[in-house]
Amino acid sequence: MRVRFPRLADGRRAYSIVERADGVRFRVHEGVASSKIPHDLVHFVVERETGEDGGFWGAVAAGAVFKSMEHLDGRRPPHAAARSAAAILARSDRLHRAELMADLVDQVAEERITSAVQVRVIAREVLATLPDDRVDEQRVIAAAEALRQVAERWAALAPGDELVVDWPQKRRCD
Repeated sequence: MRVRFPRLADGRRAYSIVERADGVRFRVHEGVASSKIPHDLVHFVVERETGEDGGFWGAVAAGAVFKSMEHLDGRRPPHAAARSAAAILARSDRLHRAELMADLVDQVAEERITSAVQVRVIAREVLATLPDDRVDEQRVIAAAEALRQVAERWAALAPGDELVVDWPQKRRCD
């Protein structure tokens, strides 16, 4: 799956274009963007880099279509609605964790934290409402670095340009 994040002239609104491997394209309406990078782009980077596919982008990659998504073109596969519902249901308990993980990685990136001990302290605080606040500290640190790099790339874009990111394909076990 490939996702395009256009840089809009006003810098306050955001959307993305999802291009799935099956040729179906969607526009994801995000609404307001932060001064740094679009919220959905933060989620994309965090989910991809931490390997946690329980959030929005993991669900979209698995076939979910949320209300914020508009079908643009491409033939939807048979049973697409059932596949979407199943992808969302399978992640219902992890969507909140994904939101908090984005907050955690964003904080680690902003504070330029590189210590696993410091990540652990912040994770306990940020993920306190979850039954399991464990994280792979090294993956969080790596995701924070990837987020900083994407933020630099985003900042360098001129209005009308776009940042293109790819979601990893699942490995098949043969």
